[in-house]
Amino acid sequence: GPTIADDIKTSAVWAILLSLAAVFFYIYIRFKRWQFGMGAMVALLHDVLILLSLFSIFNGILPFSLDIDQQFIAAVLTVMGYSMNDTVVVFDRIREEIGVNPDLGNKPLMIKTINESINHTMSRTVMTATTVFLVVTVLLFFGGDVLRGFSFAMFIGVVFGAYSSIFVAAPIVIDLGSSKKEKK
Repeated sequence: GPTIADDIKTSAVWAILLSLAAVFFYIYIRFKRWQFGMGAMVALLHDVLILLSLFSIFNGILPFSLDIDQQFIAAVLTVMGYSMNDTVVVFDRIREEIGVNPDLGNKPLMIKTINESINHTMSRTVMTATTVFLVVTVLLFFGGDVLRGFSFAMFIGVVFGAYSSIFVAAPIVIDLGSSKKEKK
């Protein structure tokens, strides 16, 4: 049927939570700073919560079904993969810039370095999001009833996935990277 059983919903929630934990450890190992792992995890959680909330808000308003079914779960996991990839690209550039400026103990230098890194990757982020957005838009309008829920979830996810890679993940790294003395 259009909706899924409770055991599949529970499995999906566990899959999302375990994937968030795996993402944290992957980013932590790759970038050797827990702040990057936490920034990526918060950005992914942000994407999932926005997607769930907009799906709930527009359920019954839009002329197509927005049931939480297997296609929706596939869309959530796809959005997480898309956002994760984008976040890793931004973090890679930050890591490259940190290699040039290893003294990031002070917050102003860290902010400057992260800002420059984001500016270097901005065109790639915008072009990738625009390309995926156009394809998903075509699927949304011409894909048929079966693909509309998936396409709508991807439509939302692409926009907020690109947004969170820049405006959520990086500021979390900055906030968590500053020392207690600087916060006072």
